Formats: sequence, structure tokens, C-alpha cells
Amino acid sequence: MNDLDSKYSSSKNLLWLLLRPWILVPRILYILLTLLFFLIRLLLQGKSKNKNIQENLSKYLFNVITDLGPCFIKLGQALSTRPDLVREDWLNELTNLQDNLPPFDHKIALSTLENELGSDVINRFSEFPSTPVASASLGQVYKVELRKNYYVAVKIQRPNLDYIIKRDVVILKILAKTFAPFLPLNIGVGIGEIIDEFGRALFEEINYEQEAENAERFAKLFSNNNDVFIPTVEKSLSSRKVITTSWVDGIKLKDKKELEANNLNPSSFIRTGVISGLQQLFEYGYFHADPHPGNMFALRGGDSKNGHIAYVDFGMMDSISNNDRLTLIKAIVHLINNEYLLLARDFQKLGFLSNKQDLEVLVDPLKQVLGDSLGEKVGEFNFKKITDKFSKLMYNYPFRVPTRFALIIRAVVSQEGLALRLDPDFKIIRIAYPYIAKKLLTDDSEEIINILIDVIFDKNGKIQLEKLESLLNILFKDDLNINKDLIPVANASLKLILSKKGYEFRKNLLMSLINDDRLDLKDAESLFNLIKNTFSPLKIAKSALREIIVPAY
Repeated sequence: MNDLDSKYSSSKNLLWLLLRPWILVPRILYILLTLLFFLIRLLLQGKSKNKNIQENLSKYLFNVITDLGPCFIKLGQALSTRPDLVREDWLNELTNLQDNLPPFDHKIALSTLENELGSDVINRFSEFPSTPVASASLGQVYKVELRKNYYVAVKIQRPNLDYIIKRDVVILKILAKTFAPFLPLNIGVGIGEIIDEFGRALFEEINYEQEAENAERFAKLFSNNNDVFIPTVEKSLSSRKVITTSWVDGIKLKDKKELEANNLNPSSFIRTGVISGLQQLFEYGYFHADPHPGNMFALRGGDSKNGHIAYVDFGMMDSISNNDRLTLIKAIVHLINNEYLLLARDFQKLGFLSNKQDLEVLVDPLKQVLGDSLGEKVGEFNFKKITDKFSKLMYNYPFRVPTRFALIIRAVVSQEGLALRLDPDFKIIRIAYPYIAKKLLTDDSEEIINILIDVIFDKNGKIQLEKLESLLNILFKDDLNINKDLIPVANASLKLILSKKGYEFRKNLLMSLINDDRLDLKDAESLFNLIKNTFSPLKIAKSALREIIVPAY
């Protein structure tokens, strides 16, 4: 619409809608009544053990969400990735929100295509199908043969999205701020700020020109990674409301049985997905914020450890600053080492705590929430449980959630939810901790070397062998990591120590072994034994042998 800007603006959108009560009032009443009827039915039937009743209730929920429109569908998609929050029969129905929604009229789709790319655009395809292969919250996708044996995915945007999203985000914000005081929530900032972040992300997502740029940027990050595939954007067939990319011939990462039926190992795709997610967050600082099963595909060609995956749909992307990225790495290291005061300081730097907060009082509460994450209770560790514990913690202590972390949290939670669908026993922390440990021991960037020095040496420059041992124990805790990482870590660590960038590390190491102008042989011996036991010739030989004889899946 002409009176609406193409970018999200909280104040302008609110004013626009308040000046149009004939739009605002009926829509609010419709949303409230729709949700009220569902809650009544949920109260009456939610605890029923009758399979048919639950099936009908899940379909009713699906219809409610789709009827309320794109904003609510996006919220429903987030729920569809969480098998630990939603019962299985409901989850199967909610999964349809990802790419199996009712399509909009094909004539409207063709009209949009021609308006965006020219009236003769159809002639550029061998044949344009009359029905889409997938229909999602913001658009629908057609599989089209562009030239002989080369197929592309043409995504065409649903009509009037600017108007619908701006209207409903404003209403969501009004309802949330109205009812938040009566709900068991304490997220530290106004819930309206979180909804504003959601609105901004949605408006970036419906700009397909921006999505094309995102896809190309994302592809460059993974250009040297054979395990991750990004489709190629066809720029001449893309615009603000149409985007065309090469076709991805794979299996959606949503059904373990379907993967196994195609002789694909689900755990290998979990591993690749989680590691690529960690790379996005901790190495590249640019990440896919919507990694649900409809946006990720399993491809053939991987092995039993690392499956090949493809990402699609790059509308919802976000960045993390370099300072935040490094502070998060430090936070995970401090968690590994059970240093809760330093962890509280990390939270403070990230904005989860005010600068005036007394951090000492948070040590015990943090230990209660996050303790044993690497110990006996690691099998119980997942973000849902941590979120529940933090919710209680935030009632008693002044934690807040910075709005810039809204999409990061969404991406991590979605990633874990996707993994849980394929493996209910999966624990993301079992991959995240070794990843961070390996990064510290092999990354030769100045920033990471400084973190490693801070970890291994105390304030007086004394080596802390127990922390180095902790990192090595985390990295080589299981056979899979020993096989895969022992030789690369040994090589990279040696190169780092001997390189110019390793000067500060060598200096600190030497100074830490000198006590009162004498070489402290006790520490030197302990360090030598730790390295010898970790990187013994026998272990390295076994590692090399296993890498040779382990068959591909």
C-alpha cells in the first residue's frame, strides 16, 4: 500500500493503525475471539487420551494459526521445531506450517511474476507448472525447468504482505504489552522490544532482493566446505517479490525414518548442521536465523560422521558483533572451567546484566542453573531445561535479554529442536564444547590466541595445567573426536606454538616455568606428561589407522 513504508518502523506503524480504528478494532477482536475459542477447546479436550480427539485438536490449531496469517504462522513454525514442548501428534501437524500451507491463487502468482520480471518472463522457461511444490508463510515455490535438465526453484511472494505484517505486528505488540503483566514472564526488557525485533526481521524477509544478497554472502562463507551446499541465485530472474535459485534435490531434515529408508545416517546430518551453526555464530558472525526442517535438506555424498546438507531460504539472517562473538566464546570456556564469577562478567559484557550489578551474588545461582553441564547430568542438558531454570532465576535477579540476541536464541533453539526430531537423545552441548575447545587449540587468530592465553595462564602468568587438561579432556572425551581431531589438533597446536603469532604464548609459557630465577621442573614435568599422554605416538597411530579403515556410510 502506498501509505505504508517498505521498512519496519514501530512508531509510524502504530500511528498508522491507531488512525484507522476500522482496521484495528475488528482485527483485535477477531484475534482475541479466535484464541479464546481455541483455549476453551484446549481446556475441554487438551488432556483427553482419545487419539481422534487429539488429531482433530491439532488440525484445529493448524487451521487457527494459518487463518490468523503470516505473523502467527512464523510463531507456529518456531513451535514446530520443539518436540520437547509439543506432543508428537500435534508436532506432525504443526510441521506443515513450514512449507505445506494452502497455496494462494496461481493466477495471482503469475501476475506477480510478470509484474516483477516482465510480461515475457514465462517464455524464458521450458514450461511453467500450474501448481507449486511448496507453499510457506510468505510465498510459494515452483519447480521449473529453466533449460535442458537444469531445474530452478522460483519463489513468488504472497500478495499484500507489507500491509498484513505491519498491521499484525502492531496488534501483537499491543496485546503482548497489555497481557504481559498477567503472564509468568520476566524477560528483563519490554516484550514490545522483542516483537519489534521480530517485525524488523519479517520485513527484511519479504525483501527478496535482500534475500538474494544474503544467499550469495552465505555461499561465500561456506565455499570451501564440501559438507554444506548453498543454491545459486539466478539474478536475472529475481526481484523484490520473486527469487529464483538452483533446485536442491534432497530430503528435508524432518523425518528420521525417511532418511534411514534412503540409506542416510541421521546423526551425520545433525553433526554437520550443528557444526555449521557453530561456525556461523563463532567464526563468521553471520548466521541463518530460521534453520527449521523446511529450510534444510539432507544430500547424498557424505559419510557416517559428516553428512552433506543444503540450506535454503535466506530471508531471515542476522549478524553478531565481533565483541559479542568473542565474549560468547569466553563464556563457554568459563562454563567449561566452572568459573561462575567470570561467567557473570561475560553476561554483563553481553548486556544480560547491568554494569552496576554486584556479580558476587550471582555465583551460586549460576552454579545451580548451569552446574554439572559437563558432569553426570550432561545427559539432561538441553536449552529447554536451561531456559526453564533461567526463567526462575530472572525473577529473583536482574537478568535481561538484549534484543540483539532474540534471533540468536531463536536460531540456537530451532537448531536444537531440529536435531531432537532426528535423535531424541541428542545433546547440542556434546558438540558445542569440543568445537570451542578445538577452536581455542587450533585457531591462529590473534583474538583467539589471547583468549587461550587468558585461559591457560593466571593473572601472575603462572600456567594453569588443570584448565589446559580440562580443554583436552573436553575435546577428546569420546572416540569419535579422538579419531577425527587428534592429528589435526596436534599439528595445528605445534604450528601455533612455533609461529610468529605464538610469541606471546611461548613467552608466557617460559616465564610460567621460571620460579625465583630457576626453572620449575615440577610444572615442566607435569606439562610434558599431559602432552605426552594426550598426543602419544600410539594414540596418533591408532587415529591415523582408524581414519583410513572407517568406511563411508
